[in-house]
Amino acid sequence: MWFGGGDKGKFYKLKDYENTGLSLTTYTFVTDGYETLEENSDKEHEENNVVKEQCVPDDDLVYINVSGTIFITTYSCLNSYPNTLLGNEERRRQYYSEKLNAYFFNRHRPCFDSILHYYQTGKEAPPLNVDPDVYAKEKEFFGIKKEREVTVFIPEGEGSDGINCINSCRMKVHNFLQDPRSSSLAAVWHGFDIVFICISIGFLIFESEPQFKTQFSDKKAEYYVPLFIVNCIIMGFFTTDFLIRLVTWPSLLDFWKNLFNVLDILSILPFYVNLMVGGGDEDDKQHYVVLRVCRIFRIVRIFKFVRHSRDLLIIMKAVSNAKRELILLVCLLFIFVITFGSIMFYIEGSANQDFNSIMKSCWWVIVTITTVGYGDMCPSSAGGKLFGGFVLTLGIVFLALPMTIIVSKFSFVYEREKM
Repeated sequence: MWFGGGDKGKFYKLKDYENTGLSLTTYTFVTDGYETLEENSDKEHEENNVVKEQCVPDDDLVYINVSGTIFITTYSCLNSYPNTLLGNEERRRQYYSEKLNAYFFNRHRPCFDSILHYYQTGKEAPPLNVDPDVYAKEKEFFGIKKEREVTVFIPEGEGSDGINCINSCRMKVHNFLQDPRSSSLAAVWHGFDIVFICISIGFLIFESEPQFKTQFSDKKAEYYVPLFIVNCIIMGFFTTDFLIRLVTWPSLLDFWKNLFNVLDILSILPFYVNLMVGGGDEDDKQHYVVLRVCRIFRIVRIFKFVRHSRDLLIIMKAVSNAKRELILLVCLLFIFVITFGSIMFYIEGSANQDFNSIMKSCWWVIVTITTVGYGDMCPSSAGGKLFGGFVLTLGIVFLALPMTIIVSKFSFVYEREKM
């Protein structure tokens, strides 16, 4: 959320953090020409004014400038880790700037969000779209020790050596599955995962071909058994990978909040449902619907590729950040289609059977304003043709306005995440 900072051309970005009950706030300072800004309206600013009163004393606040981005936390939060750079008063004093009235570090900005999160919670949250080597160098600079990661898996109130050992193993297995660069064996495991995804998608495509369909569904076919065995091996690998992730994930609730984990279970279930209903014979009317639904869900396996590509993850995050503009585009399209579809129905409906309902007219409007132009239906009267030209022209203008905003924001987020 952006809000005015007092001086013209200066804005601040607000984030909230938690630290042992204290609501800490981080302000990101941005000057003219530095980033594309999204301003809140005065009304929204008044309704969402979160800076109502200070929850910590002024003398406990500390300002940290990381390559132009200002973070605000407390000395008590930093001093909880005296063996680190920011937690040691003597070590951090050399980075204090009288001119900026803040501690200045010319370091990697996206990584510092995770660094500050460590000071506030004692747990590491590595940035998703940053090279692990870059993050490791930032941790080393600020003096954060790697062994603290074990605390992610330690339940509150428990800290015996046995629990620490188990959680340490869980952490290593979790990192093994999440990061292919954690070890050579992890790279091999992820390589097998990619190969099996490709084979599984290949099976899905070839099953739809008439000349190969019987080889996958008819148990008497020549290659049915070897193909079934290969499919079982692939699904066994996917199932093992899923169950290990489920067991080693730090939080069960967070596990199901992760989109890729949900896609994993949706891609696995069709295989076992297919086995329970008795195979892949679509002639069995009793199980026809179940089999068709299962085969539709198998399509989600292709999204497993996203987990292995950093660029695809960045694109997904960029799309997520532009969701407000995408919703605006959908709303504009909906209003446009209903309005002009109804008008076209009353213009052409009586003389042209292609426009004998508002639904059909709405279909024509969608095809027209998106410049697809199937040609399956078109107005025949002079008024209909004139109105059709108006719809086409106005539709291009209306859709171009939000699209420029979406592309601009997408490019900004994509470049920022690649830093």
